[in-house]
Amino acid sequence: MDSKTFLKKHGIAEGQSVKVTCNGEEFHGNVIPSSSADKEVLRLKLKSGYNVGIKISAETRIEKLEGTKKVGKGEKSEVKQNPSLPKIAILHTGGTIASRVDYRSGATYSSFNPEDLLTMFPELLKIGNFSSKLIGNMWSDDLRFGHISQIALEVKKAYENGAQGAIIGMGTDNIAVASAGLSFALERCPIPVIFVGAQRSSDRGSSDAAMNLICASEFITKTDFAGVAICMHYNSSDEKCAILPACKTRKMHSSRRDAFKAVNDTPIALVDYKTRSIEFLKKDYARRSNEKMILKPDFEDKVAIFKIHINMHPEQFEFYGKQKYKGLVIEGTGLGHTPGHAPNKIAEIHKKFFPALKKLVASGCIVVMTTNTLFGRVHMHVYDKGTDLMKLGVIPGEDMLPETAFVKLAWLLANNKKEAKELIRKNLRGEISEAIAYEKEFV
Repeated sequence: MDSKTFLKKHGIAEGQSVKVTCNGEEFHGNVIPSSSADKEVLRLKLKSGYNVGIKISAETRIEKLEGTKKVGKGEKSEVKQNPSLPKIAILHTGGTIASRVDYRSGATYSSFNPEDLLTMFPELLKIGNFSSKLIGNMWSDDLRFGHISQIALEVKKAYENGAQGAIIGMGTDNIAVASAGLSFALERCPIPVIFVGAQRSSDRGSSDAAMNLICASEFITKTDFAGVAICMHYNSSDEKCAILPACKTRKMHSSRRDAFKAVNDTPIALVDYKTRSIEFLKKDYARRSNEKMILKPDFEDKVAIFKIHINMHPEQFEFYGKQKYKGLVIEGTGLGHTPGHAPNKIAEIHKKFFPALKKLVASGCIVVMTTNTLFGRVHMHVYDKGTDLMKLGVIPGEDMLPETAFVKLAWLLANNKKEAKELIRKNLRGEISEAIAYEKEFV
């Protein structure tokens, strides 16, 4: 029996508080909408804030609890902002920081006006004077270059309207690559632009949404930092947030609140959530200025990342030449390698790989090598495999993250194509480290 039929049979509507008994277990919670993919699963919002799915069977029993009513969307509260506080623009693209939750019915919805935002996070009223704008409500998996360009234009508008800082709310899966892309699109950025996401949705007691947003706001109002960065939990506890470099950060865990780490780099600063104090770990960051903001928001569309793996086929290399790609970032192995030698009969097919790469480079496509180890840098002069690749025209990508090299190459090809080969190896936005310090713990 599907959940809708089951609920109708017992005269129970979504939002109702119930007791469900199944297989000897008892659950108390509120009925929330079931997924269309699991029609036979009854979903409850428990008092703990977690959701539970219960497979409906002949033994499933449900009892309506008295004295409860279905709760709709949370009421809006009128809030009065202090116009003397610094102006901060929040630009929403999706994610969880704008979600309002009905904890009793389990319903979650997004709201993007300042009143709802400040009702959810009233602490912000003491930090800044906020405006809020919806750019798009989307999964970050659907991000395209055009969205990064759109964000850049909105940041410029906010700056011209007097914003002293901007917060970009985004889903976490591609927030790091978006921050890298925006750092190139904003060639000169005189204010702080901070990406903020949440690993735990705001309907859970362990949500990191509020803390990340509040710490980003404190950082904007209390420091002289300028440029693009990311603000996320520094560790799994609710103690500090890290302000992370836009071009050197990667999501390193699917669900931990401290999933984001600086690779071959350190956080820019730490924000203490309890004391609201800020500790800078870097001294060479860009400072605020009165310079005019310069945008270069274009990206070349025909650029790709190509991951090296075992058991490859020459058609995979040939594809980019046939499709007339203008740029290709290879996520190579180790110090920057690909298949290409034939040490035995089984690997005979590898003889076709280097000719395919040579042809691709000859077509005008710029090919850049990065490493799948992420930490460390490519050294293509150590082994003959690397020197052979360089002779073909493959350019070492230093210690750039593959995704950062990808957006940088796309940006260079759209804005400075003649010098792209030279500039791809030069540090423009902190994407390349001159030296990488040895650390015992690097993750």
